[in-house]
Parts: sequence; structure tokens; C-alpha cells
Amino acid sequence: MSVTEQPAPGQGRGRDPDADGDVAAEELRDRISADSLTTRRDYLRIVATVSGGLAVGGVGVAAGILHRHGDTEGLPEAKKVADQLPPGRSVAFRYPGDEDRALAVRLVDGTLVGYSAVCTHLACAVLWREDRGAEGELYCPCHEGVFDARTGEVTAGPPPRPLPRILLTEQADGSVWAIATARSGEPVKDALCRQFGDSRPETARRLGCPGADLTTEGGRA
Repeated sequence: MSVTEQPAPGQGRGRDPDADGDVAAEELRDRISADSLTTRRDYLRIVATVSGGLAVGGVGVAAGILHRHGDTEGLPEAKKVADQLPPGRSVAFRYPGDEDRALAVRLVDGTLVGYSAVCTHLACAVLWREDRGAEGELYCPCHEGVFDARTGEVTAGPPPRPLPRILLTEQADGSVWAIATARSGEPVKDALCRQFGDSRPETARRLGCPGADLTTEGGRA
């Protein structure tokens, strides 16, 4: 006798065994169907929960990590990036904080540029590719994002905004220093005025920053 043909609990003698087997088989099919439906519902609920968590996590990354570079109102402490940086070379460093990835690049014409090395798409690391184009390119391998090496503007892929800039200066001995940051798309002068305004009022005056005292001591221009 098969499992589905065994009498259900409580069934007595004298009853039609074929009818009892049909009832038991129907009950078993109903139970299996109910279990399958519950499993599918549980699975869909888990998938929805995980997907929602990933979406919230993505928003958290975009709202938190991506805006960190250049988002400080105060002036960061200057940091030495390299003793020397020849044309066509780059160096990775951390600025303004110890967790903030950054890149300094010397273009072939000698121009120094610095950027956050955190992609504005989903915060993957940005790399310097010297052999791409006349000036190289900044590249995010996660989703094929590409940024212009001279401006930080998006040239390909999904990144929604330019890379935040790291403002660099070169000393007489050839050493390269990071001195300030700029938010994504923020003009350099606005970034300097925002960060130098309170801590270096003399520099703010020379830059012509809005709100800076344009007169020197004694009231003379």
C-alpha cells in the first residue's frame, strides 16, 4: 500500500478504502500546495527586503560618502602629497581626512590637478589611466565611468556629477601639497573663499571674496 492509500487517522473499519485513499490523497495535495505557496511568499518577502536594503544602502552611500570631499566649511590642514611629481605621472593619497581617497596627476604639459578618487556614482575607487587619450583619463572600473583628467567632468558612463577637486600647490623645491578642497562642480574661487574666509582673511581679501574686508589696516584700499 502506498503512502497516499493509507487510511487517515480516525478512520474506522467498514469504510470504503478507495474513498478513504482519495480523501487522504486530496488532503496531501492541499497541504503540499499550501506549503509551496508559503515558501514562495516567504521567498518573495526576503527578496523584497534584501532589495530594499540594498536600495537604502545605495542612497546612504550617495548621500553620505559621496559628498564628503570638499564638504567641510573649515580649511583642511595642508598635506604633502609627493616630493616630486613628473609629467604623465600620478600619486594616490588621503585628503582631507585619513579615509578620503584622492589622486594627484601631473598632466603632460606640466599642469597639476587633484581629485577625489571616490566615484560620484556608487563610491568605487577611481584610477588614473595614463595611456588613454592625449592627457590620460580618470576611470572607475565598477561601472565604466570616465572623467576628464583636466576638469574632472564626466565623459562616459553613469556618474551623475564631476569629481570633487583637491586644490594643489607646488613649492620651490618641487614638492606637491594639497591645501584645500572643492565640492563637485564648485568653482575654485568659491571653494577657496568658503574655506579661507574665516581662517585667512588676508587671503580672502586678495581673492576678492564676497564679504571680505577690502581695505587694509588704516582704512586704505
